[in-house]
Amino acid sequence: MRFRKWGRAAAGRALIALILVGALATTAWLLVRSPQQQAPTVAVVPANDQPAGNAATAAGPSVLEASAPVEAQAPQEQAPSELDKWAAGLSGALDIPERALVGYANGELTLRKEQPNCNLSWVTLAGIGKASSDHGRYGGGSLNADGVTTKTLGAVPLQGAAGEAASEQRSGPMQLTQQEWKKAKGTGSIQDIDDASVAAGRALCASGVNLQSGQSWWNAIDGYRDSDLFRQQVLGNAQLYAALSLAPQTASAPATRAVRFALDQLGLPYVWGGNGPDTGAAGFDCSGLTKAAYDSAGVSLPRTADSQYRTEPRVTDAPKMGDLVFYGSQAFIHHVGLYLGNGLMINAPTTGMAVQIATYHIAGDDFAGAGRPA
Repeated sequence: MRFRKWGRAAAGRALIALILVGALATTAWLLVRSPQQQAPTVAVVPANDQPAGNAATAAGPSVLEASAPVEAQAPQEQAPSELDKWAAGLSGALDIPERALVGYANGELTLRKEQPNCNLSWVTLAGIGKASSDHGRYGGGSLNADGVTTKTLGAVPLQGAAGEAASEQRSGPMQLTQQEWKKAKGTGSIQDIDDASVAAGRALCASGVNLQSGQSWWNAIDGYRDSDLFRQQVLGNAQLYAALSLAPQTASAPATRAVRFALDQLGLPYVWGGNGPDTGAAGFDCSGLTKAAYDSAGVSLPRTADSQYRTEPRVTDAPKMGDLVFYGSQAFIHHVGLYLGNGLMINAPTTGMAVQIATYHIAGDDFAGAGRPA
């Protein structure tokens, strides 16, 4: 199994409009509870560059509360040619095939008419498409001009489907089972990105949910696929797509490239001193992840969290995507993560945990500030 332990989450209250931001618990498995419940006290655990058990360490944020992706640029509800132009303008920045983008947009537009109160966004469908089949590209496949996968995507060993029984027989770009397809009243072909996106949207919008609510969003993704890694991949990539849809000119920036790299590492184990699979390690420690992420973008960082804190330009306002977020004291920084946006970071927490998404700052933590390498 590729991933390690995830945290048990406790739901929080809305922090910004309808968007809930969260953090990740470091004690058990991910579980999002009712918004009416109070979050428990966060346990103190090692989260750092140091070996587990170092007395000088303290915990950073450690619970993932219910969170939904931020609002994205809406697709054009006009003639097909206008929708094609919309997709063409975003495809390169998002690294999503134009035909797949059109399919996700058609899923949103269809559900706007069928269930307007669901507030399904194409970025959620795109996050599912990325986690399920890399937008139809898994195993050398692609989408033709009609939106049908050129290589049939049957029950394939996808990251997002880890631990599922082979009998599930998930198919197509959105990796739906035949039972899910029938329940969602799927029409056409499960291999077609338009048909599959509409069916996935219906599955998400079942029971009259409002996907602008963080709790409802998490419940819907949980119902779609019972996999902690899958949910994190969908959230992380949907958040990235939403941000880039509003600022596509930032797609090639080192900060964006670093975030893309870090998202691709979700599920790898924490390894003290680890610099990732490319160096022969199974995973990363916290600063190994941030250094590797920026190395991939052509920016060199020092190796440890403390040295990164002392050398990178300090951020005096709110962090932006790609910023480094630090934990500890002026005397010693013991942990670092990579800011994703929407109050979230990507980090390698501690021994026995997976690389995962967490809240970057919660009351009572030892957040020490942020740095901006590029």
